[in-house]
Amino acid sequence: MTSSTNAPAVVVMGVSGSGKSTIGALVAHELGVPFVDGDSLHPVENIEKMAGGTALTDEDRWPWLAAVGRVLATSEGGVVVACSALRRAYRDAIVARAPGAVMVHLHGTRDVLGARLEGRSDHFMPATLLDSQLATLELLEDDERGFVVDVDQAVPEILDEVRARLGSL
Repeated sequence: MTSSTNAPAVVVMGVSGSGKSTIGALVAHELGVPFVDGDSLHPVENIEKMAGGTALTDEDRWPWLAAVGRVLATSEGGVVVACSALRRAYRDAIVARAPGAVMVHLHGTRDVLGARLEGRSDHFMPATLLDSQLATLELLEDDERGFVVDVDQAVPEILDEVRARLGSL
């Protein structure tokens, strides 16, 4: 990948269970830049709402997305942030603050994502919200800076693909 002096601001995006935190942390390590889990930027009220099985509204999300954009915009030398960024409007809000941000969309089938969530016990996001997230998800469009990576493969293969595609930007 690139050196940290010219590393991009990267958003590793996708629904819950897609591997945003795992892949994001590994990509940040390879780039030699900080990793920020976007979940840590949520207000307590958002976390409590999701933990209770209630999907967030746009009103809940805007302040959080602004915080994600600020982290990306103020990082010097690159940063990787894990953030669902499910809708185009959410990504546009992030890019408005951090115009050079690259979206790495981790995408998988409902079966793959559901199996991952069922095996996870250390996260506030319940598996019951997966269908809501999938219904909300808008795939990256051609005019967005980024790319889609299939998560139905081993972590080293996902990293290889992310590395190659970031290197070609």
